[in-house]
Amino acid sequence: MTNLLSIITFLPIVAAAILAIFLRGDDEAAQKNAKYLALIATTATFLISLFVLFGFDPANTGFQFVEDHEWIMGLRYKMGVDGISILFVMLTTFLMPLTILSTWDVNTRVKEYMIAFLVLEGLMIGVFTALDLILFYLFFEAGLIPMFLIIGIWGGANRIYAAFKFFLYTFLGSVLMLVAMIAMYWMSGTTDIAALLDPSRTPFPSETIRVLGISVIGGVQTLLFIAFFASFAVKMPMWPVHTWLPDAHVQAPTAGSVVLAAVLLKMGGYGFLRFSLPMFPVASDMLQPLVFWMSAIAIVYTSLVALAQTDMKKLIAYSSVAHMGYVTMGIFAANQQGLDGAIFQMLSHGFISGALFLCVGVIYDRMHTREIDAYGGLVNRMPVYALVFMFFTMANVGLPGTSGFVGEFLTLMGTFKANTWVAFVAATGVILSAGYALWLYRRVTLGALVKESLKTINDMTAREKWIFAPLIAMTLILGVYPRLVTDITGPAVQALLVNYHDALPHDGRDGLAVTAAAAEPAEASH
Repeated sequence: MTNLLSIITFLPIVAAAILAIFLRGDDEAAQKNAKYLALIATTATFLISLFVLFGFDPANTGFQFVEDHEWIMGLRYKMGVDGISILFVMLTTFLMPLTILSTWDVNTRVKEYMIAFLVLEGLMIGVFTALDLILFYLFFEAGLIPMFLIIGIWGGANRIYAAFKFFLYTFLGSVLMLVAMIAMYWMSGTTDIAALLDPSRTPFPSETIRVLGISVIGGVQTLLFIAFFASFAVKMPMWPVHTWLPDAHVQAPTAGSVVLAAVLLKMGGYGFLRFSLPMFPVASDMLQPLVFWMSAIAIVYTSLVALAQTDMKKLIAYSSVAHMGYVTMGIFAANQQGLDGAIFQMLSHGFISGALFLCVGVIYDRMHTREIDAYGGLVNRMPVYALVFMFFTMANVGLPGTSGFVGEFLTLMGTFKANTWVAFVAATGVILSAGYALWLYRRVTLGALVKESLKTINDMTAREKWIFAPLIAMTLILGVYPRLVTDITGPAVQALLVNYHDALPHDGRDGLAVTAAAAEPAEASH
């Protein structure tokens, strides 16, 4: 079947349209029908996406399942997946049925809630499959709308502030990216991502230029890199543009936090892999130290901030910022271990962080508070919950045998090859993550059950156990057999790195610095 990618992209959106048009009323039966239709649509999307995965050839480093049609105003509707993007598609389709299951107790504007998640799923898949700059941008930006509504309508007491902060941060960061895309079209004559990635294409100019009297080393590439970086760094989010994330997580409903942490954050890392490294290699190489130290600061700083939190969701949100620091380090290490590790870390974080937010949701649904001090001794009443929470706490710390260990180890190995000091600073984050994660677990689950309000709390239901079972399985499977990921990503990453290093000056960054330094007197002499 040649249109599989369009099917999995638009099937959830079609289901959302059916819900909007045909489902009437807000009684209990209508609510249940909305939930079942959303569950069926997301499950069908996952099952169809398996045909893409099983039909994918990892040895082919080009784009597969390509769809290319005339669109509007000379633009083309083009979609495809390669070894870098396919697993993000699978992560999205895998998590969405579990996310819908986690919303089963929601009883406020259920139809609209399901529509928002269905539309969001289609737009997220579109980001990972789009092979046209404008199509990518439309999917990338449109995804803000359903998440804005999810936070703003079904969120907590301060939801309006959090929703607008989320929207404005991510939207304003993307405006520069749109300007850069228009400039790329003007210079190259195409918006075709595959054509722009072609190593035989003349690269964007990297000679030093003057802009408003300032010498820009790396020239046009640097300007384009910065424009894309502004968008992807906010989306990740990187320090210091990370402050929207804790607010968004705290105010978002549980399912919104799961999708935000597990998938939406990965769009920034995917953007670095798809655009920054292959399209602007000289600028990426030149600005590598800046990204390294921003990532290292994020890992240490946000881990320390996490230690001071009293809200469980906010603590896990800061943990996500720290873990995304490993991702950006691995990507800009620009070697096989670093990039493999970054992709692996993003996928692993999708399972683990999603599960941790679900763990918070389980007890929040019962007690309606996220304050750490409100809990304690839950193991006495909720032994199954305590075991599940402990498993994902250990995975978040990076316990060997879980997927969390593999991603962190590979990114640190790749970073160590590129910059020993950055790797050393980042490695302290492993210790700090153990500190805040184990502190949280001890305060919530261990000790005597002394609070009267907790003495009647019930353990996990069968539905909740079924939600966690696939997440536990994936975290374990990838932890003991990481080749399931690296065998798919490896060839595409290797091809990206070959093209990346071939595009750099033959004497590496030192040679670039010499070239740039030599160009300065010439500029000054004019």
